[in-house]
Amino acid sequence: MTDALEMDALWDEFHSVVNMTSQELAAWLRVRDADEDTEPLPEQAGPPTGRHVLAILQKRRMDLTDDDIRVMRQVVETVTAQQDLYNEPEAEDDDRRHRLMSIGHDPLKAGK
Repeated sequence: MTDALEMDALWDEFHSVVNMTSQELAAWLRVRDADEDTEPLPEQAGPPTGRHVLAILQKRRMDLTDDDIRVMRQVVETVTAQQDLYNEPEAEDDDRRHRLMSIGHDPLKAGK
């Protein structure tokens, strides 16, 4: 269980590291999974964590589930571990950038 102060801190940190809007993330997930002939249905585009982040972005804090909180912690930890503070926002590693974008963080985007 998460107390109110922990929840406030997690909410703020999550929304700080997830610097893409829900529209930007949804578009990226569709583009990421599209190929020459097909484009996935919007609700099936992207990895499960990316789809979950998109769902969280569309929720109010009071509506979060325990699973949402788990994913929020996971995303904060992943982005924090993979941030390159010396090279952002000029990072050139496309694979790293695309991995982070799939969970809502674009390293080339100016911070919020």
